[in-house]
Amino acid sequence: MPTMSQTDLLDQDPVFQLKGSMLAITVLELARNDLDALDRQLAAKVAQAPGFFSNAPLVLALDKLPASEGAVDLPGLMRVCRQHGLRTLAIRASRIEDIAAAIAVDLPVLPPSGARERPLESPANVAPKKPEKPPEPTIKPTKIITSPVRGGQQIYAQGCDLVVISSVSPGAELLADGNIHVYGPMRGRVLAGVKGDTKARIFCQQMSAEMVSIAGHYKVSEDLRRDPLWGAGVQVSLSGDVLNIIRL
Repeated sequence: MPTMSQTDLLDQDPVFQLKGSMLAITVLELARNDLDALDRQLAAKVAQAPGFFSNAPLVLALDKLPASEGAVDLPGLMRVCRQHGLRTLAIRASRIEDIAAAIAVDLPVLPPSGARERPLESPANVAPKKPEKPPEPTIKPTKIITSPVRGGQQIYAQGCDLVVISSVSPGAELLADGNIHVYGPMRGRVLAGVKGDTKARIFCQQMSAEMVSIAGHYKVSEDLRRDPLWGAGVQVSLSGDVLNIIRL
């Protein structure tokens, strides 16, 4: 699949930009949460080169959406793209609700991009560019929670590890960009490495979780209950696409 050259968008107030990558995968960067406008603008874009967009692999970039925008209807967004020949392979996201929505439909989550991509419209031969050096990671202090985490409560450790020195109730949700440690019964949903850190781990004294996830790869309680270490002190790590559970 050829790469594409930079061009102006047709709409004066576009809801999206299509951008090219060095891996020949199209990136659709959403600027507003408006599926109707997206449908219209995609139709106009695809009409210019229908053969080019047929069955094109796509990454949905939601990491540039303003905080004021509401939650994205991810299945609906994927359907709109599919109607125009674009096949969604993954999303790029930073908002917790977008990451959770991707996990719910078993869609890979990529970390937010610090690179500058180029708007594109039609096929063209361009020389490959040297990838830009990624920004140095910012290390934040570990987030420590000393009280029990109740059902319906959500705690997110952005850019750091999360330590809970108490119990986690069913219906609670723990999220961290880094590792998660629970020094008590761990129930509820526990998601480590939510921005794509495959080296993140989960540590707990008693595994009774509704779901554990690392970098978008997850196991739910039905799978966890069959594990011989259910209810024991464990650590959870990721190897390739497989979650490994071993005794502490």
